[in-house]
Amino acid sequence: MSVNLHWFLPTGGDGRTLVDRHAYAPNAPAAPGVRAPDIDYLAQIARAADQLGFEAVLTPTGTWCEDAWLTTVALSQHTERLKFLVAFRPGVISPVLAAQMAATYQRITRGRLLLNVVTGGDSAEQRRFGDHLDHDQRYARTDEFLQVVRGVWEGRPYDFHGAHYQVDGGLVALPPEPRPQIFFGGSSPAAGPVAARNADVYLTWGEPPEQVKRKIDWIRGLAEAQGRDVRFGIRMHVISRDSARDAWATADRLLSDLDEETIAAAQQALGRSESVGQQRMLALHGGSRDKLEISPNLWAGVGLVRGGAGTALVGSHADVADRIEEYHALGIEHFVLSGYPHLEEVYWFGEGVRPELAARGLLPPSAGAPAPGAAAVPLLVAGGR
Repeated sequence: MSVNLHWFLPTGGDGRTLVDRHAYAPNAPAAPGVRAPDIDYLAQIARAADQLGFEAVLTPTGTWCEDAWLTTVALSQHTERLKFLVAFRPGVISPVLAAQMAATYQRITRGRLLLNVVTGGDSAEQRRFGDHLDHDQRYARTDEFLQVVRGVWEGRPYDFHGAHYQVDGGLVALPPEPRPQIFFGGSSPAAGPVAARNADVYLTWGEPPEQVKRKIDWIRGLAEAQGRDVRFGIRMHVISRDSARDAWATADRLLSDLDEETIAAAQQALGRSESVGQQRMLALHGGSRDKLEISPNLWAGVGLVRGGAGTALVGSHADVADRIEEYHALGIEHFVLSGYPHLEEVYWFGEGVRPELAARGLLPPSAGAPAPGAAAVPLLVAGGR
């Protein structure tokens, strides 16, 4: 079982701060250092990830993001091997249409689509898109959605009659080849059985290893009861440098940019989330700057002001490789990583940690990836290292 490395496309904007200043939000003009997610900037990140040997890039979904489907199919024309882990919400699109879109995407990109199914944990955000179901109903709908998607991918008329979808003769005339892997996350009791029945890869946010182990055991047990085998992935940030001192200095700089008012406002907003995973992220730090290293090299500072994945691996390249190896030993195969800014950080990780992992035999040989000790040639350099 080798490690699969993925990066992140900041389609809501990027910059040298953790403060969630989206490029298209009303406060963007006054926010210094925000990089707009235009196609040229995103292409720089995608090409760098492609060159450095990452398998795929996760592209988020939501009000303050560019549409993931359109953005990534455009970026596929700027890259050669890179796959795109496209996040989307089942509640705002027909499952038959989504299945058809995925099939078309596979043909356009020659098989470079992965799907990240996001059920949604914020009712206010869901209502912006016309979705008024409650938390558990959304997971029940996702379960039906994925059954329909897999059904119509069989290439023959498919009928489905459930509580949320009524499909008669649903069909994708030319099914996708290969079938896109389905990545799915959720920490609530309602989410687990849906993952066990439908996910190819179950994604968790970056909790300490002992908590991740309990999640893996939970989902694996549910999947085995369904006669299925589910693989596992983790979503986290990373700050990797030539020395641990430099890495922690970078973390401290990001933290020093946050005032108490900003942290309090973010914690209040995040505290209203219905997402069990989000509540677990908040519990790691309790809204306090104190004791943010919650496990060796695992820093919870990101979650003080940002929703979703709220932890980062921080340390020297060898330190970060050690922690990845530790999670891998638990059963994690897919590591979906990011850092601020994403262009600079993809090089720090790709040139520093990836060779460490390759030297330990955790990565398969990959064309286009830097060999241990060799530096990749940057395509475009934004700022210094």
